[in-house]
Amino acid sequence: MATQEPKPAVVCVFCGSYPGNSPSHLEAARALAQDFHRHNVQLVYGGGTVGIMGELAKTLVSLSGPKSVQGIIPQALVEVEEGYKGSAADTQSKEGKAAERVVNQSVQESNFGMVTIVPDMHTRKRLMAQKVLEGGPGSGFVALAGGFGTMEELMEMTTWNQLGIHKAGIVLLNINGYWNGILQWIQAAVKEGLVSPENARIIAEATKVEEVLKMLREYQISSDRMALNWGQE
Repeated sequence: MATQEPKPAVVCVFCGSYPGNSPSHLEAARALAQDFHRHNVQLVYGGGTVGIMGELAKTLVSLSGPKSVQGIIPQALVEVEEGYKGSAADTQSKEGKAAERVVNQSVQESNFGMVTIVPDMHTRKRLMAQKVLEGGPGSGFVALAGGFGTMEELMEMTTWNQLGIHKAGIVLLNINGYWNGILQWIQAAVKEGLVSPENARIIAEATKVEEVLKMLREYQISSDRMALNWGQE
């Protein structure tokens, strides 16, 4: 009887749709993609084709092929996202049809792997989390530099961890101190008695790309998480 191949890790990366002013953020995205390729890690991300998001996705596709990347994007964003304009995804979005496909109909499109079009932001986040939870050991969530959307996604997954909805690791890749303010806020919340010291460690900090996957593999859940029954969540 043949042994079953272990499931690859699936890592959801939250990051900005802008490149930012420092080239270090795009460099970190490329380096993370290279590390994913070396360790056979599959990427789930928000489906963007520009900025840090686009750099991460197209780098990994160039190394591991389109099936290594799963983008999940709401219909409304397809209509304004540069990489989808005039594509089959754009047409499907305007017709109101959700679809999952390999984006390989033109050179431009194939750079970003696979895409699932969903009706709204809530579905996007739920599906991204579902993909991670279906992955093998070392699956989890990573935040690179980003804006409000990145922050919101990071904090929702952190809250879900605290509430016992999932046990996946969460790593903040803190390049050039970009996330120092958030880390300081967490410590202030601990000091004020609004976050427990144990739950403050739900978010692990990495300052180097090569630390990220190791942290996800070795991630330990907080002893202060809530033991709630969420059914199928």
